[in-house]
Amino acid sequence: MSAPQAAKARVALVTCAELPGLDEDETAPIAPLAARGVLAEPVVWDDPAVDWDAYDLAVIRSAWDYAGRRAEFTAWAERVPRLANPADVVRWNTDKSYLRDLAAAGVPVVDTTWLDPDSTATLPTSGEYVVKPAVSSGARNTGRYDMADSAQRALAAGLATKLIAEKRTVMVQPYQHAVDTAGETAVLFLGGHYSHAIRKGAMLTGPASEVGLYKEEEITTRSATDSELHVAQQALAAVPGGARRLLYARVDLVPNPDGHPVVLELELTEPSLFLRHDEGAPERFADAVVAYMAR
Repeated sequence: MSAPQAAKARVALVTCAELPGLDEDETAPIAPLAARGVLAEPVVWDDPAVDWDAYDLAVIRSAWDYAGRRAEFTAWAERVPRLANPADVVRWNTDKSYLRDLAAAGVPVVDTTWLDPDSTATLPTSGEYVVKPAVSSGARNTGRYDMADSAQRALAAGLATKLIAEKRTVMVQPYQHAVDTAGETAVLFLGGHYSHAIRKGAMLTGPASEVGLYKEEEITTRSATDSELHVAQQALAAVPGGARRLLYARVDLVPNPDGHPVVLELELTEPSLFLRHDEGAPERFADAVVAYMAR
């Protein structure tokens, strides 16, 4: 009689109802995890039938509908017993006001003017600016405006006024023109270690428009420079509780007018990790998951 096999560890790859089966990038680690004795499966975050206690770890992957339901989403995160990244990090990171904390810690970030819910929509009168809400995903309610153009400035003011009326914080950032040629660099960390990087093409070509669950991106492979790695590591060092608590992290960087990398976003909740764009990345993700569960 053969000995009973040890039960596999179970990992929930957390997604949303609009993408219940994940996409190709999000499913890439399933086979490497299985090879390491871990059963990983997509699970919808707001499915009331899910028993989160049945999983050894829940890993947020494509819960891209959270922005319109942030309070519900963060409350859910608090209830999940074993969550990556941790619930308090999720709460901090799902409001882009965290950029204020990064700036206060000395991390170079894109210059941002904050219009809080009790303010008025006062905008620059010249130059190109990005206007967007502090709680958003997939480039929703995000646009690029030439403030010297009266029609575009009126559109920007209308968007800002609408968001403020909804009690949402608005971000106004000078458009970083180097993105049009250099693109963004997304620096990916798995298990606290630099894994790989990609280039994202410019996404904003004009005023905000309707998008679906997310906006399609132009992605190519890229190597992070020493200066980009330095800034990315600065950003991770400023995460509440320390970077060692993170299973994964993505730091989106753009060149400022002087050519130095600055943080556009620090993605710790549900970022695309672009695992299919680097050979070995799915295996590194699987190793990071196994090590995280072993803590």
